[in-house]
Amino acid sequence: MSQMTTAQTLPEIHTPAPQPVRPADGVPGAPMASMAAPAFAAAPVSTAVRVLVVDPDLGDPLIAQLRRHGHQPVGVTRGGAALQAYGDADLVLLALELPDLDGLEVCRAIRSASRVPVIIVTARHSELDCVLGLQAGADDYVTKPYGMRELMARIEAVMRRTRWQPSTLEEIRHGSLRIDVNSREVTVDGVGVTLTRKEFDLLCLLASHPETVIPRKQLLHRVWGDTWSRRTVDTHVSSLRGKLGASGWIVTVRGVGFRLGHG
Repeated sequence: MSQMTTAQTLPEIHTPAPQPVRPADGVPGAPMASMAAPAFAAAPVSTAVRVLVVDPDLGDPLIAQLRRHGHQPVGVTRGGAALQAYGDADLVLLALELPDLDGLEVCRAIRSASRVPVIIVTARHSELDCVLGLQAGADDYVTKPYGMRELMARIEAVMRRTRWQPSTLEEIRHGSLRIDVNSREVTVDGVGVTLTRKEFDLLCLLASHPETVIPRKQLLHRVWGDTWSRRTVDTHVSSLRGKLGASGWIVTVRGVGFRLGHG
């Protein structure tokens, strides 16, 4: 078909970085006294991220490592406390093994009310667990044991995507598909479709160039940043097709990449 065009170089889009949010008071399990540590004053405002760590075991070095990298971590050990605290966070690191609520339930609850990025950090490493986590609304999925460099790179990549606006258009229409770029809402035949941040960015990038086959490597770089794997995009494409109701919305061009299709 004529859509088998050569790879198109997409324009770079720059948006202002969000300002860090003010720490919340009275969050259960949060080491608020440490928030005044000198490391935070030395951290650049543009890169410091207020991270809500939701993990029943806060004795590991994660909190200290986040501080060392210039971020502002607050820890809670229970899902109920996380649902009270996520509104003051720039990013949530969420364990699935919580004492009061299932981590997937917490993720769904956060995603239903907020667009704050969520990275699941868990010992559950099966493909099914990963798919369920992404379908629950997580922006990324990291399995234990992990390297701190990898986790920091994933945090940076997620925050870059948070600041990235995928299109200067206010609305994209393609057949029965409608994408409101400003509100990040998607409908098919007038019915709302709930997407994760990555799923929306992936769909919006494809829809912004409907006649172009976007190479896999370029798509991964623009949506996932510097940290990704082949399974990452395939899992998200599969999930996105299911949510849109038809596999034809995203066409795989073997050996090249993906393009927008018709449902």
